[in-house]
Amino acid sequence: MDLIERLRAGLPAEALLTDPDVTGSYARDMANFCDAGAPAVVVLPRTVEQVQHVMRTATELRVPVVPQGARTGVSGAANAVDGCIVLSLVKMDRILEINPVDRIAVVEPGVVNAVLSRAVNEHGLSYPPDPSSWESCTIGGNIGTAAGGLCCVKYGVTAEYVLGLEVVLADGRLIRTGRRTAKGVAGYDLTRLFVGSEGSLGVVVRATLALKPAPPRQLALVAEFDSVTAAGEAVCRIMADGHTPSLLELMDRTSVRAVNAMAQMGLPETTEVLLLAAFDTPDPAADLAAVGTLCEAAGATQVVPADDAAESELLLQARRLAFTALERIKPAMLIDDVCVPRSQLATMLAGAAAIAEKYDLTIGVCAHAGDGNTHPLVCFDPADPDEERRARESFDEIMALGLHLGGTITGEHGVGVLKKDWLARELGPDGVALHRGIKQVFDPLGILNPGKVF
Repeated sequence: MDLIERLRAGLPAEALLTDPDVTGSYARDMANFCDAGAPAVVVLPRTVEQVQHVMRTATELRVPVVPQGARTGVSGAANAVDGCIVLSLVKMDRILEINPVDRIAVVEPGVVNAVLSRAVNEHGLSYPPDPSSWESCTIGGNIGTAAGGLCCVKYGVTAEYVLGLEVVLADGRLIRTGRRTAKGVAGYDLTRLFVGSEGSLGVVVRATLALKPAPPRQLALVAEFDSVTAAGEAVCRIMADGHTPSLLELMDRTSVRAVNAMAQMGLPETTEVLLLAAFDTPDPAADLAAVGTLCEAAGATQVVPADDAAESELLLQARRLAFTALERIKPAMLIDDVCVPRSQLATMLAGAAAIAEKYDLTIGVCAHAGDGNTHPLVCFDPADPDEERRARESFDEIMALGLHLGGTITGEHGVGVLKKDWLARELGPDGVALHRGIKQVFDPLGILNPGKVF
């Protein structure tokens, strides 16, 4: 009760949620196999000062704080711990500035990715990072997990668009990192340190983001392959030949069939792999023709270019639906996020298929093929103890394969709870010790998102 009264002293009544039936709905994100506790209170601030009040109170009372966005994450990074303050930033949702000359936007953390994208489009600009959940995920959450998306092969990930931040530290101090300028190298790059830190170092309350001129509407093609080896060879040829597609995505047969079953998209189900390529260049038809030739040389059984931008958008929509479609196969799903060198993509895909067979599970794979970021999606029934065990073991085996191939355990989803044991394997003991030392500097009491990352 002391916590609630202390918080109430600096917050409007509507910013505090204390009903356990309500606060329980804020306990977890979308990840499976990740423990979640019962929060003591949920706070929905609207101002920086209110966030500072929460953090000062938490520091004085030694209460853990779990920052949250839209809870669309899939690693457990937003999961509550028992007795914590859940600090939901979704009400801080203002776009404060769009500057076409400086090509920046200044936003609060609760702004939804798609809302920002549409707003800057009206100024002839674009904000390229586009996670699959872009219609609901927030910029603050994207920054917390260093989110990626479909267009990363050409335009890069969230970290490359965050110029500066305003961050409330664990003790309530407000700091500003980075810049508004096109260039700047003053001091350590603290901005990049916060990006991907999953709320463990501070609470982002404002972000200055880089924008780009809006590109032409993209045109796409789809290529069919009868083996993952041929599809992987096509990806290697496209990149080695110097092409920079705006999108280069892959769906295996399981993913294709799931999308067709859900949305009747009419995708070809007889093929082993579909490769989707798109260009937003001045002459996309010529680029697509060149890529189509490379796909055929690699063994594509059919290459079909879209007739126009509208048909291209339908193809992109099919790829975006893959996660949702695969969720319908079984009551639960584990989402892997292993990124490997492009040259190892085919080996990774073949390995995932072998693991699915070994454990007698449905594992659909879609991938940002252009940057080697694979998403093996392990479908299972948690009511079946043996199937749940096999799902856990297959998930671990997929991550082990990714590391063996020179990859990383997470390309864009973050570590959270789900992968923190695997992070230690990737970083090694010295790397983990350095991470812990950095955490100690920013959060000496360990109250910010405890139990996450490492």
